[in-house]
Amino acid sequence: MANDNEAGMPYQGSEKATLRASLDRHRDVALWKLEGLDDEQLRRPMTPSGTSLLGLVKHLGSVEYGWFVETFGREVEPFWFDPYENEDMAADQGETTEQILAFYSRARAAADRTLDELTLDDLGSPPWRGTTVSLRWVLVHMIEEVARHAGHMDIIRELLDGSTGDHRAG
Repeated sequence: MANDNEAGMPYQGSEKATLRASLDRHRDVALWKLEGLDDEQLRRPMTPSGTSLLGLVKHLGSVEYGWFVETFGREVEPFWFDPYENEDMAADQGETTEQILAFYSRARAAADRTLDELTLDDLGSPPWRGTTVSLRWVLVHMIEEVARHAGHMDIIRELLDGSTGDHRAG
């Protein structure tokens, strides 16, 4: 059995276990960046393009569904927004924080089912891309995507209340 370090990353895990642990670490950081903030702070646009913490979580849910679920021919829940029009990047006032967090939780669970059931060599085709990709490629791509947005969230959180850090101390 592989030993794990303090961040939950396996030192000697399989390729899939290591990649999943990395994805989960960044997913957890994204949620951690929301802790202790009120609804106004979560929704506050912090860039000229309107980026907010809650908007980024909504986007992450959208891309988890797209890459892990839709790409591999699995059923995606109906969205109440159009991700192709960048509506997944904004938390509209008609959406509750709880609604967006629950959406992200369901997206993660659906993505995890795909990861549990397929091998890294299984192939899928994202309908918006017109190419075939392996689950391995999608997993690496999603680690990049979530880590990138977790970094955005680091900056937004620091601008909101001065909090910094790339992971929960513990």
